[in-house]
Amino acid sequence: MLTSLITQRIGDGWIKDMDELKRLEEFADDPGYQEEWRQVKFENKKRLAAIIKERTSITVDPSSLFDIQVKRFHEYKRQHLNALHIITLYNRLKHNPDIDITPRTFIFGGKSAPGYFMAKLIIKLINSLGNIINKDPDARNRIKVVFFPDFNVKHGQMIYPAADLSEQISTAGKEASGTGNMKFSMNGALTIGTLDGANVEIKEEVGADNFFLFGLTAEQVRQHKSEGYHPAGYYTSNDDLRRVIDLIASGQLSPGAPELFKPLTDSLLGADEYMLMADYQSYVEAQEKVSSVYLNQQQWTRMSILNVARIGKFSSDRAVREYCERIWNIKPVHVNPD
Repeated sequence: MLTSLITQRIGDGWIKDMDELKRLEEFADDPGYQEEWRQVKFENKKRLAAIIKERTSITVDPSSLFDIQVKRFHEYKRQHLNALHIITLYNRLKHNPDIDITPRTFIFGGKSAPGYFMAKLIIKLINSLGNIINKDPDARNRIKVVFFPDFNVKHGQMIYPAADLSEQISTAGKEASGTGNMKFSMNGALTIGTLDGANVEIKEEVGADNFFLFGLTAEQVRQHKSEGYHPAGYYTSNDDLRRVIDLIASGQLSPGAPELFKPLTDSLLGADEYMLMADYQSYVEAQEKVSSVYLNQQQWTRMSILNVARIGKFSSDRAVREYCERIWNIKPVHVNPD
């Protein structure tokens, strides 16, 4: 659907040369085009909502902000930092059920290595959060948590186009590149992320104003560790973070197994290899900015259009062409289709 909307305005040349997408920039402030763009996104979200209902029996609101993190589960990719933010919002709702928050649907997907205990525990934490939050009247219509089963390429074709927010929150210096962030941005999702992997280039291409940046840089991560990193200090000095960790440790999320998530909280308060505690406050503040911008749909849509208009650099065609020119020293050959 987005393909058709783009082609209607700039022709189909962009399909073979994604630099042509830059021509979309002239429509970024066009109210009529913005409305069409939002309608396409909404239809994609409705389609995903129907699939979620079919696969999980969870009903989600397509008008809510679809906050999505789908990728391999690993501690450095920090799906559990996302979970800490969800618990933060949930704690605020429980403390004040009348608080005004931007409705969000948090969608996770992915698999872990068979023997990766901590990654599997993070998957369990997310599912446990969903089991509790999705049934709580205080959170109804404001927070939903979905673990999309059996995430794969086929399902990605339905998930990427429906995303409002792309979670690319790995510890700076850990991600070699990443391509999921490119797929999300190409489909008009805005990115919340660290300066890690391809996020660095995406931010440069789409513009800092169209990217929600947070967290330590790779150099700052190294500096913290060389100087002696003490994650427990963040726990004692940050009331919101302390309440989040205490809720996980309390056993409320794992009825009948109060010690289930103890290895996770012990890890965060101990070595915290992937610096969640240090990045927590910056992440929460960036998420508050996300919520604020989403309420201004004109601004959000403009940012979405500009993400697509400026993402042509990440075309696989461009990458192959440059390999041919710079590495393999070969030239294209014209093929007669007849």
